[in-house]
Amino acid sequence: MRYLLMLLPGLLLALQPATAEIYRWVDENGKVHFGDAPPRSGMVQRVEPRANSYRLVTPSPASPARETLARVPRVVMYSTRWCGYCKQARAYFNQNGIRFSEHDIERSSSARSAYDRLGGNGVPLILVGDQRMSGFSAERFSRLYGRQVSQSTSR
Repeated sequence: MRYLLMLLPGLLLALQPATAEIYRWVDENGKVHFGDAPPRSGMVQRVEPRANSYRLVTPSPASPARETLARVPRVVMYSTRWCGYCKQARAYFNQNGIRFSEHDIERSSSARSAYDRLGGNGVPLILVGDQRMSGFSAERFSRLYGRQVSQSTSR
């Protein structure tokens, strides 16, 4: 019991929220400093800490947004850095706001393994939902994707 009484003040102090202040100042050389104690001289600004946060908004099961997401096929591209057709496909997707995931088969062993399991024989290998496309053509992609997108590509 005596030990508990000795530990109690320490536990109470540990449970109190931290109330340290943060200060920002610029020295005579123009260098910015931050610290928990202000310098003795110079202009000091007290910094109010702010936490970045976001709120995840998910559409309800019957919302139009969820129905739209369900109709957009998933696009996956297996590529390399040096491939000109990969570059055209990437530019086309970005230009038309098409969300895609890209896997470089030379930089990632897991991407290479997946590519091999798909029987890949050249890049890009593009999956549109459950359909597959070897190489890249804006017209063929548009037919697979099932929605009207721009036919021009930036080179």
